[in-house]
Amino acid sequence: MDCDDTITTEVCKEDDVGDGELLEVMVAGYPVLLVRNRKQFSALGSKCPHYGAPLSKGVLRGERLRCPWHGACFNIKTGDIEEYPSLDCIPCFKVSVEDGKVFVTAKKKDLESSRRVKDASKRCLLSQHTVLLLGGGAAALVCAETLRQEGFTGRIIMATKEKHVPYDKAKLSKNMNLKAEDIYLRKPEFLHARCIELWREKEAVSVDFQKQKVQFMDGSSQKYNQLLIATGCHSSFLKVPGADLQNVCTLHTPEESNKISELAVGKNLVIIGASFVGMEVAAFLSDKAGTVSVVERKEFPFQKVLGPQVGSVAMKMLQNKGVKFYMKTELRELKGKDGKVTEAVLASGEKLSADVVVLGIGVSPNSTFLKGTSIARDDKGAVLVDLRMQTNIPNVFAAGDVVSFPVALLNGKQESIHHQQVAEAHGHIAALNMLKREKQLHTVPFFWTTMLGKSIRYAGCGEGYTDTVVKGSLEQEKFLIFYIRDGFVTAAASLNCDPSVSLIAEVLYSGRQISKEEAEACNICNAPPLAAS
Repeated sequence: MDCDDTITTEVCKEDDVGDGELLEVMVAGYPVLLVRNRKQFSALGSKCPHYGAPLSKGVLRGERLRCPWHGACFNIKTGDIEEYPSLDCIPCFKVSVEDGKVFVTAKKKDLESSRRVKDASKRCLLSQHTVLLLGGGAAALVCAETLRQEGFTGRIIMATKEKHVPYDKAKLSKNMNLKAEDIYLRKPEFLHARCIELWREKEAVSVDFQKQKVQFMDGSSQKYNQLLIATGCHSSFLKVPGADLQNVCTLHTPEESNKISELAVGKNLVIIGASFVGMEVAAFLSDKAGTVSVVERKEFPFQKVLGPQVGSVAMKMLQNKGVKFYMKTELRELKGKDGKVTEAVLASGEKLSADVVVLGIGVSPNSTFLKGTSIARDDKGAVLVDLRMQTNIPNVFAAGDVVSFPVALLNGKQESIHHQQVAEAHGHIAALNMLKREKQLHTVPFFWTTMLGKSIRYAGCGEGYTDTVVKGSLEQEKFLIFYIRDGFVTAAASLNCDPSVSLIAEVLYSGRQISKEEAEACNICNAPPLAAS
């Protein structure tokens, strides 16, 4: 590129930005994030590559900047991604200070995008080393990309039963009108350019760990040198009469998402389970379906994770949109006519008109193809791994929703956590250890649920919490809630209080404990006791 394409712009005075501050400035009409840390300036892309969040509203701790919406982290010196769910880095620009004035120098093409894709190696045909990735989700994708980014030149095969390249599954229940192509995490050309082979509609049925060979449903087989099991989960099966009727739907794929959305228009929709998926479907279809009913065993939606206080807020949000809730009960039977579902009968005997039924009753790991092998699994079928994502079998790794791993915030207890960000972190660590880097997982789980245009954000792992501290107002839907176990914060959730959860995620990531007393003293807007640590 010609030097004429390089632009230098005075963006502010040196004293305009205090230490630790984030300021969005303009360079040739493009927004740039200016950061001052320990008297040094950095200039970066202003938006998170994940969903476009303004990074000027993020959380800065040392040289690490965390997105205010979904928790992705970037190094302010390099722009490199340090924590998911973003797959890409942000551009980094030259900063100079002269006579108290701050200048940013950048090329126009770099200013036009807040996304920078890491350089990657390509396949060397002389290398016979084969890494086989079972699964086509976020964990497998990040594993493949990390291998190439770290210089691996052998063969990479991603074998998935899906019809598509890896896509953003979090959007399936949040926006049900999107086409598959609209939610691709990477386009086919991207994978092809990095010599990542994608085998679609290719489901593994067995693994011979001794021979290092995987058998597929179509009768073919493939040998490997290293294997990643990242086959995800499937919806738990509905065990009631009528479960096999037409229009009783699960939600795994873009096609299923679109089908439910189309079927429900003007019809009676019944959702079994007030899970995150169930609640997001109810929210999205609340103004499209004729009626929306949610049936749940517990007293409040997503009670196990977010608790009754937040669950109650979410329930009222949807009730205000006409969604009806049938709590502390369960489905007893589905009835139909001409093979199609028409009615849901509850344990109480109450009958609900049901033209469409959506299941949101939990998930089970896709690991039945491992039955009869020597690989270690827990009683639910999840594959057991250590912090290197290594299974009990040499050269076999596992990642994502299919695994149970040691969770630091649970004092190392093995647990399955079904968040995209966690799956991506797993894939990254698995790749590094395939390359003998001896890296251990160090991440704070972060997820969000979106209903009616509002997002509840959550960081940490609150399982077994015994107390909560609420800041702000649950009734006004502007709050930050801390989950307390043994006198310390293990998780936090918020609504309309960004970037509070990102700040708490950074504190938990640093290893510093937050006492209940500190949580009680926390200011909802900027949390000075935590930020100062």
